[in-house]
Amino acid sequence: MNDNSPDASCPCGSGRPARGCCRFPLGQPADPDVPAEVRQALARQEFEDLAHVQRFLDDFMARYNRQPREEFHGLSPEQVRRLIYFPFESPELVQITEMAPAPEQVPMLRIFQVLVEAVGDQGLKHTARGNLPRKVCREMALARLGEAGYREATRFGGINTELDYDEGHATRVLAELAGLVRKYRGRFVLTRKCRGLLERGGAAAAWPLLFETYVRKFNWAYRDGYPDLPFIQQAWAFSLYLLVRHGTAWRLDEFYSGHFLRAFPALLKEVRDEPYRSAEDTVRRCYATRTLARFACFLGLAESERVETGGILGARRVRALPLLHELVRFNVTAPLHEPPATVM
Repeated sequence: MNDNSPDASCPCGSGRPARGCCRFPLGQPADPDVPAEVRQALARQEFEDLAHVQRFLDDFMARYNRQPREEFHGLSPEQVRRLIYFPFESPELVQITEMAPAPEQVPMLRIFQVLVEAVGDQGLKHTARGNLPRKVCREMALARLGEAGYREATRFGGINTELDYDEGHATRVLAELAGLVRKYRGRFVLTRKCRGLLERGGAAAAWPLLFETYVRKFNWAYRDGYPDLPFIQQAWAFSLYLLVRHGTAWRLDEFYSGHFLRAFPALLKEVRDEPYRSAEDTVRRCYATRTLARFACFLGLAESERVETGGILGARRVRALPLLHELVRFNVTAPLHEPPATVM
């Protein structure tokens, strides 16, 4: 889905390979992409030849990339690069535990549990289009929303097909990508892998696999109409780092989208201004939808609610849930300078 190769161009926009970049590129002294600190250091040196210049730059940038940066909230560029490209291979920086949370803690797991029970031992006949039957989709929504929430969600239109219930559709696709459910002779059936997990710990035992599949294989852009912007998904671990550091208090979703853009401003180059919406507004809305609502909240790592700002109801505020701190552990000792909490 996404090009996660460290030999691809770094998404920071420098045009350099990701292997040696993540925001702070090497270059000639006159290159405007070279940080001011590099230009100042070069101005204080005398060099015998270009090879000497290159050795100096290599050494300086190696040290520079190991220093914590304010825009990365205490992480160094090298640590951010590891979070973006190798989160599961960097236990010295972040650890994703193998715990199995209770389904009631995780909206996606509640929906998955309904799917598993509906498929059962005999399988579940799918529709002519290969989707879940209407009855199962409604049961998923009820398990996720409760009766009051279901009535509110369907007051302007019922759930008649799988595509009418986005979270149910996403969970079914995710289960197939994870190799837990497959189609066989006109029916959904549970795979041997899924049966083994269910025997060990019920639907909750599938959580680590579903989590990894959601961040690595499931295409987040598939669920909305925003530009592709694959880097938003690729930087999921950095976003969780922001939530771990700042999520103890309620904060508007624009708090997180703003800090994400401050860390990776080159994202704005991938989107054009529209007559009705600026590029920045598009990226902010996309980030809030994909990362906060449909990742962190959907997977039980955060919660959100609508708030009234400036007399307009529509903004949302977000807060981390205990599961986030149980599931994801960052080994970073950067000082925490908390900005004022959002007061509503």
